[in-house]
Amino acid sequence: MKVDDVRKIGVVGAGVMGHGIAQVCARTGFNVYLLDVNMEILENALRLIRNGPFGLTRLVERGKLTVDQVNDIMSRIKITLSYDELCFEADVVIEAIPENVDLKKKIFRILDERCPERTILASNTSGIMITELASAVQRKDRFIGMHWFNPAPVMPLIEVVRGALTSDETFNLIVELSRRLGKTPIEARDGPGFYTTRFITAYLIEAIRIFEAGIAGIKEIDEMTKLAFHHPMGPFQLMDLIGLDTVYHISEYLYSVLGEPKYKPPLTLMKLVLSGYIGDPNLKPGSKGGWYSYFKVKH
Repeated sequence: MKVDDVRKIGVVGAGVMGHGIAQVCARTGFNVYLLDVNMEILENALRLIRNGPFGLTRLVERGKLTVDQVNDIMSRIKITLSYDELCFEADVVIEAIPENVDLKKKIFRILDERCPERTILASNTSGIMITELASAVQRKDRFIGMHWFNPAPVMPLIEVVRGALTSDETFNLIVELSRRLGKTPIEARDGPGFYTTRFITAYLIEAIRIFEAGIAGIKEIDEMTKLAFHHPMGPFQLMDLIGLDTVYHISEYLYSVLGEPKYKPPLTLMKLVLSGYIGDPNLKPGSKGGWYSYFKVKH
């Protein structure tokens, strides 16, 4: 299969990353089937694709899209609760569910059983080894890591990661598909956290520890980071965006596999996640808020 043969893309998981991936794929002209566990999540995803902080309406306001174009893009996104509907004639399926190894393997077993033989299965995992996830499927040659970055409609990089048995054909197709989607694909070797997640997790965890030590406050750390290093946002703002639960699960996984103390989840992060503070409620439905909300810090 060549990239020109790709017509239908399935996306499993309609959360922060999933709905952003669906938006990019549909805007590029692909037919997209977006799956999650209930219609409330899926309908919220459609709302965010159209009117969210990185949604299509913003592009209309900036003169980059017309209303008719937005309606055309939205018409290419179908929401579903059915794996059979998602898998039917799917060319590529991208998994974008939480960083839980067992849950991801369960999903991939279902996809492997129901998708056509040609279908490429791609994981948006931030850090779980692709070879480990591929152990759940028979089509190991058509299994690959396709790591997007948040917010998916804006961030240019896709980290492409081969499993131990990923074929050259699969790798080349995902590289070309990433380019077709307007992204810059760069290969990273398979290993816990790849490159980007190992780097960013160490940075985020250290920021939390600096806060816990009383060296600087949340807002102050964010402001210093932006002013000193020209980052668009500080570490606590970034965690509120990507999800504290995501940071927690990734750091827990990296620590369990690598055994390096720098990745061990700090107690404050664990406390917030267990209390339901997992990030921006506009992006994480059901969340009580994030760092700024819990500690009552004004932006």
